Amino acid sequence: MTPDQITYLTFGILLLFALVFDLGLMSKKDSVVSIKKALYQTLFWVALSLAFCVFLWFEKSPLIATKYFTAYLMEWSLSVDNIFVFILIFTYFKVEENDAARALLIGILLAIVFRIIFIAVGIGLIERFHWILYLFGAFLIYTGYKLFFKKDEAEFDPGKSKIYQFMQKFFRLSEVEPHGRYFVDHHGKMFFTTLSVVVVMLAAVDIAFALDSIPTVVSLVREKANAPFSADDKLVIYSSNIFAILGLRSLFFLLRGAVDKFDFLQQGIAVVLAFIGVKMLLEFFDIRISIFVSLAVILCCLGASVFYSMHHKRQKAIRDAAHGSS
Repeated sequence: MTPDQITYLTFGILLLFALVFDLGLMSKKDSVVSIKKALYQTLFWVALSLAFCVFLWFEKSPLIATKYFTAYLMEWSLSVDNIFVFILIFTYFKVEENDAARALLIGILLAIVFRIIFIAVGIGLIERFHWILYLFGAFLIYTGYKLFFKKDEAEFDPGKSKIYQFMQKFFRLSEVEPHGRYFVDHHGKMFFTTLSVVVVMLAAVDIAFALDSIPTVVSLVREKANAPFSADDKLVIYSSNIFAILGLRSLFFLLRGAVDKFDFLQQGIAVVLAFIGVKMLLEFFDIRISIFVSLAVILCCLGASVFYSMHHKRQKAIRDAAHGSS
């Protein structure tokens, strides 16, 4: 077997093992995911992702492994925005605890299918029309700017989303308690329950986020401008996306009560998106930024935003305590 075949086979086996393990042992129907269980699941997915990174280091090269780790870290950090929106969706539709895990899993599996399609189409377009990268670069800079200055009150409203309005208009939706059901029968007619709506909205939201994440990862791993994607580049793009998405569900349950503790994380992500956008535009002048520089920028921005968020929370708690005692 060729090295490429061995790598893809290893990735496929890891993915199959992980899904069977997750479906069979960690996603039993009507089970409630505790913080402790979510922590174990998160550690499992992160460890599996890092194990694949180590495999790439020895099977391919340290450069390929670094590309994978950088892309995975970027996707993982962007997942926090997904989780925030996921929480709003689950809260709005009042999804019961014992239904949440299975609904998330189905939504994420759908998201993986759509991501694979989007990546394939994106790579094909970029290879044929290289100038699209410059449009992506400008779009990422604009997205970073909007995200940096986004106000807390400008949050996603599931009830007013276009996908929900579309489903209300063209599908029969039932308001009865789903109790784990995705479809119910009313007088011989099939109706979608709120769980079906939630699953569709999860996949749709991830597609929207893919418009940011896929160009970002493509820019990170692409070695040369105007050159076709190598097999290694495609492997890194697909694998980093899939591993990051598979860890979304456990991260959702782990961070569900803590997303408001990182108030300035979106600013860190915004700076990274703008940096990647500039990186893409610089290709026009034949200027390439090393993957190691990109990794350093991502680590610094995300680390600084997390530490500043924690510091800000501590200072606010001290001020509140001082005002309370006075």
